[in-house]
Amino acid sequence: MQTRTDSGLDETLLALADPTRRAILQRLSRGDARVTELARPFEMSLNAVSKHIRVLERARLVRRRKAGREHILSLDPRPVRAAAAWMAAQTAAWSARLQALDDLLEAGADLSPSTDDEGR
Repeated sequence: MQTRTDSGLDETLLALADPTRRAILQRLSRGDARVTELARPFEMSLNAVSKHIRVLERARLVRRRKAGREHILSLDPRPVRAAAAWMAAQTAAWSARLQALDDLLEAGADLSPSTDDEGR
């Protein structure tokens, strides 16, 4: 069963999977920007950049506000922090499992007959 947290993580990871969206987030990490400013460095249509921005908004990585006719975007780093925390927890869990396996294998190696004992 998928929880809302899992769904949010899925949206975050999906958004971060694309290099264009990561570049947009990188730019927003330096401060708010208009949609047209964000689109400028990319060799794609404004419509294509807007689709990337919608993915970022769905993942709640980007907030939009209107100032007259302008749409100003800002970064919300909380979903990235949540994804990083999830990854850190997974890393810790797998490290513990692998260490337990290593310990078990080492203990098993200590119990096996050595080559010196076989010749006696």
